[in-house]
Amino acid sequence: MISDMNALLLYGGLAAIALALVLLVVAVIGGRRAPTPIEAGLSAIERDYAGKRPRSLLGGPAGEPILMVRFRALALRLSPQGVIEKMQERLDTAGNPGGWTPERILSFKGLGLVGGILLAGLMAAGRPGYGPLMAVAFAAAGFFGPDVLLYNAGLRRQELIRKTLPDVLDLLCVSVESGLGFDAALARVATNTRGPLSQELVRVMQEIQLGQSREDSLKALALRNRVQELRTFVNAMVQAADLGIPVGKVLREQANEMRVKRRQNAEEKAQKLAVKITVPVIFFLFPAMFLVLLGPGVINYLNGGVLK
Repeated sequence: MISDMNALLLYGGLAAIALALVLLVVAVIGGRRAPTPIEAGLSAIERDYAGKRPRSLLGGPAGEPILMVRFRALALRLSPQGVIEKMQERLDTAGNPGGWTPERILSFKGLGLVGGILLAGLMAAGRPGYGPLMAVAFAAAGFFGPDVLLYNAGLRRQELIRKTLPDVLDLLCVSVESGLGFDAALARVATNTRGPLSQELVRVMQEIQLGQSREDSLKALALRNRVQELRTFVNAMVQAADLGIPVGKVLREQANEMRVKRRQNAEEKAQKLAVKITVPVIFFLFPAMFLVLLGPGVINYLNGGVLK
């Protein structure tokens, strides 16, 4: 009788454990909220504009060289926390060129670090005293080189957006004042223009068509870029929508303001030109002029002194 009770308790305990495991799995699976169609569409746009590559470039099992995985792990150890998110922001600023991803950049950072050390070792083979210094310099250049290239690409793209923004605002203003709605005018300008700003407007239109509000799409546009003029335009459009101000009037004022700012930026660069050209004139032009003007006199003086 006692053995039957023990067996019954054992089976009951096992059944309770199995039931608890089943309930835990159901709770975990049920707790995952399925994405809405809008969220799924926006995620697809993010993957598209992020230039997602095959899994072989993202550390998946699709045949990526093991060395690249090791290099990426090395770069992650030497990088601060949150480097993936910061690098993705820089990629968004640069327009996600050529399908590059944070993982791929980290792999090349690790490759540059190891390659710089090896190159320094080869070059310093006959100069042991310079080995550590060359190793540090070459390793730093290889490790931070991809960051510098990505930063420069972002600067060039942001400058192009800043230059083309007044013209795009003029086209938007003309389209709205001719009778088109703001969304239709935005689509017309995005499809009939070229450049990074046009790509950004196409992305805004895709987000709006998927169901995201216009204000949220414009705010996301401002967050992806670092152009202050573009952020000013987005803030003006959001405030106009909140206050009920006509869009055409806001676009007209913003277009005039952007043209004034572009002219002021050009005048500022022209005034800085005299200061920037001072260094090459002093170190390159003046020595050549002194050599041409004073060289013959110095040669004649030396020849006269020798004859005497």
